[in-house]
Amino acid sequence: MGIGTGTIVAAANAGGIPQWTMAIAWFLAVLVPIVLFIRISGAHLNPAVTLALATSGRIAWKEAAPYWASQFAGAFLASLSVLLMLGGGSHLGATVPANRNPVWTFVAEAAFTTVLVGAVFVLADRGEGRGRWRIFLPPTAVGVSTYVIGPLTGSSLNPARSLAPAVLSGTYDGLWVYLIAVPLAAFLLGLLWKPRSVDLADRGPGRKETTR
Repeated sequence: MGIGTGTIVAAANAGGIPQWTMAIAWFLAVLVPIVLFIRISGAHLNPAVTLALATSGRIAWKEAAPYWASQFAGAFLASLSVLLMLGGGSHLGATVPANRNPVWTFVAEAAFTTVLVGAVFVLADRGEGRGRWRIFLPPTAVGVSTYVIGPLTGSSLNPARSLAPAVLSGTYDGLWVYLIAVPLAAFLLGLLWKPRSVDLADRGPGRKETTR
């Protein structure tokens, strides 16, 4: 997360950068930890995604709490690092609705959260694929979201990513929208999209093979 929010703060300090550059930064912010940790922990970066995985039965509920603790702790450490290294510009990259329209923000964040969770489900169910190409699906979803809705909503898709910079910068405008829309969309997709078959070797530790 620090790669993405750090880019936002650095861009603000420099007077701005093109939106496509910001999209690439967030693409890399997701891709790098996936490449590094997918075979160790499954590379859970997002509490909403973990919620969807547990709701759908792709992981056990008892696995969720440790992931959530590490995700929120990591988000706060990342935001604190950005503050110490780059200063508190742009509210540490906090997500704030640009048009102050909570309905539009809710719909946009829920829609792209659904896309992100769907990408994760494809990766979880079908494995990394020949050449590991499917690991690019979740980062691509985040990058496209950043480009499309980033200027309007900040493109959260992640409650920890919104909460940490908001708390550390004291920026709470519209925060409730992100904390409701994103987990709700993830939860609903988890209820609707159950796994049919799962290759244990491709899913990482702590998971049982599932057939439905």
